[in-house]
Amino acid sequence: MLTLFPQLFPGPLGVSLAGDALRAGLWALDTLDIREFGIGRHRTVDDTPAGGGAGMVMRADVAAAAIDRASVANPQAPRICLSPRGEPLRQALVRELAAGPGVLLLAGRFEGIDQRVIEGRALREVSIGDYVLSGGELAAMVLIDAAVRLLPGVVGAAASLAEESFEAGGLLEYPHYTRPREWEGRRIPDVLLSGDHKRIAEWRLEQARRITAERRPDLDRRNPKGRRDD
Repeated sequence: MLTLFPQLFPGPLGVSLAGDALRAGLWALDTLDIREFGIGRHRTVDDTPAGGGAGMVMRADVAAAAIDRASVANPQAPRICLSPRGEPLRQALVRELAAGPGVLLLAGRFEGIDQRVIEGRALREVSIGDYVLSGGELAAMVLIDAAVRLLPGVVGAAASLAEESFEAGGLLEYPHYTRPREWEGRRIPDVLLSGDHKRIAEWRLEQARRITAERRPDLDRRNPKGRRDD
């Protein structure tokens, strides 16, 4: 994790499932302070944008030095830069990263990162949504958490992962219920109490398709049969 704020980590990644797995050695997290590679006495990491404009830009030479240092330990790790202009983070990429040799994540700050280092160090730009954060650290935590929970031994019931949103045929997940049978006049659907596993499976699939069509028509249009193409 390359960041100007290493003190932010592990943060929420140090608790619950991810934290337990981290302490158990099922995954590891290393941080590298980009400011260690800053220029001059003040360890400057940014400069004014070429061509003018507001804000500052992270320098290519500084970012590249940090990337090169971090890559020594794991040269095969893919390199990702968290950026609002990047490709959307989808479950297919999460699965790819969870099955891979690890990942090098660069958290952007300021107005952005010099384009030359993005190209020169083959950084894959990834976004967690159509909004802007103060920096890429929170986005990196989202990506890490999504990948860590897919690692063997992190989630107790591995079968539960297969029916989650974006896993079960690319559909959003069906509704869940538990005791009590009735709450404030709302009852658990009878089919879920029938013991008929075939009917339950059919109901869940129908509900997943309905919710996907209502809430994420973009997913529904991408694959109307309920299978993601990515």
